[in-house]
Amino acid sequence: MALSVPGYSPNFKKPPETLRLRRKRVRSRGAAASPGEQPEPAPAPRRAALAAGLLLRPFPAAAAGRGGGGPAATRRNPFARLDNRPPAAAEPPDGQPRGPQEAEGPFLDSNQENDLLWEEKFPERTTVAELLQTPQVSFSESDTPFSESTELPVDWSIKTRLLFTSSQPFTWADHLKAQEEAQGVIQHCRATEVTLPQSIQDPKVSTELRCAFQQSLIYWLHPAFPWLPLFPRIGADRKMAGKISPWANDETLQHVLMSDWSVSFTSLYNLLKTKLCPYFYVCTYQFTILFRAAGLAGNDVITALISPTTRGIREAMKNEGIEFSLPLIKENSHEKKAPGTSLGQGEEQVISDEDEDESFSWLEEMGVQDKIKKPDVLSIKLCKEKHEVQMDHRPESVVLVKGTNTLTLLNFLINSKSLIASSGPQAGLPPTLLSPVAFRGATMQMLKARSVNVKTQAISGYKDQFSLEITGPVMPHCLHSVTMLLQSAQKGSFSAGLYTHEPTAVFNACPSVKEGPGKETVREELANCGLHRKTLDQLSRTPILGKSSLRHVEMSDYVYNWRS
Repeated sequence: MALSVPGYSPNFKKPPETLRLRRKRVRSRGAAASPGEQPEPAPAPRRAALAAGLLLRPFPAAAAGRGGGGPAATRRNPFARLDNRPPAAAEPPDGQPRGPQEAEGPFLDSNQENDLLWEEKFPERTTVAELLQTPQVSFSESDTPFSESTELPVDWSIKTRLLFTSSQPFTWADHLKAQEEAQGVIQHCRATEVTLPQSIQDPKVSTELRCAFQQSLIYWLHPAFPWLPLFPRIGADRKMAGKISPWANDETLQHVLMSDWSVSFTSLYNLLKTKLCPYFYVCTYQFTILFRAAGLAGNDVITALISPTTRGIREAMKNEGIEFSLPLIKENSHEKKAPGTSLGQGEEQVISDEDEDESFSWLEEMGVQDKIKKPDVLSIKLCKEKHEVQMDHRPESVVLVKGTNTLTLLNFLINSKSLIASSGPQAGLPPTLLSPVAFRGATMQMLKARSVNVKTQAISGYKDQFSLEITGPVMPHCLHSVTMLLQSAQKGSFSAGLYTHEPTAVFNACPSVKEGPGKETVREELANCGLHRKTLDQLSRTPILGKSSLRHVEMSDYVYNWRS
């Protein structure tokens, strides 16, 4: 509730008017005051406001320029942030109580905490030079500690950016020759397996290394529009706003795009089913789906993970007869068996009636069943389904579909109208298909790579710090391939910051599965999927990262230290 103070009126003033008033007040005080005079008392309205306990912004400090002949204090920008009060002064030595103007420390501390949270929430705003200036990477308390191993754990999330740093230069990754670029493309299309030595003496002149690096940056995409960023799709409305979308109001064009997308989607699934494609992603404006071939992630059947989901999506899948499970939700009662099971409507009604009778049987025993109003059936149903609604759009809402149900999921997605946005910048645009191998209607794309050299401060002066930045949809096979190349090119010493597309981090959650197929079996069955043998071995392992993903990787003497 605002206090009514005589003579104090917090009228709105435009920023230029506020600045003019402050400058005029400072000049008039500086001309009238002499070094020996006491500071002019505050105006009557200001004294009245302070007496009422209102926190007011102090006048610009000009005392340093008026007394002692010292340099005048630099005028602070009042629009630097919302709460631009100066830091709190130290406690007076004589123990005098602090005035209303001086009780400003807690507000400043809260703003500093908000700034830190903002910086942690948007790490990709930092530049390469800023990241290189800080040799240590800070992590929250929830992050897992460093783990040491000769191999990285499998990470099924999609990375949006990789930043590698090393004391060895990355000049070998720049300015590929036309022949090297063409050779890298041919090696990717023919799935040529390249094996490099443990250490390369001069990486800049190693044609084999440069071609393999070009090969590892290639991925396949559908649809492809050069003027539109098609990954990520979740939360991409701002990036797509203002872009040309000729299909937004053209239903005929939308039908053609969706028909073409359905053909590409079916082609990818057939490649996955015949084990010629190891995995692929379907990225919609609401959720992301990861399809994995049998033999990967410790599963002996085709699997599909959907995240995040809502109760509406799960109910629609249930109505289509798609059996699924929620791997992060413990199914400890028959109530949680409803999503993803084949209970009939009559069985569910019987269960709910039995629950209702048991819930109010104690009222009959006490003889007060007629005096207390029972809740209606709708209220009971909403109470039971409350936990399902609460986990919507959260990592716990991830859905797992296995075996032949993935084919039913394919048909459901093709015929679902909720797969495409009906309004906004993404209206009428089919989902994005990402794959490590070619498929019908796909377009070959290349991740962007650039190297940067900066000077970092050391104890004895400055030293050279080299970095390699890769941006784009970095899929699991690409991350493993690039780290294998850097292991040879950087002599087993480098570090990396990994930036994850957060909705896909939960794909590392591992449901309880039986003993999966052996390594040799997976190698034999997926020998023609287009991946390196070591990459295939890694992807066949059971994920151990849970709901998190790799955030920081460091290699020293050919041994990995990683943190999630």
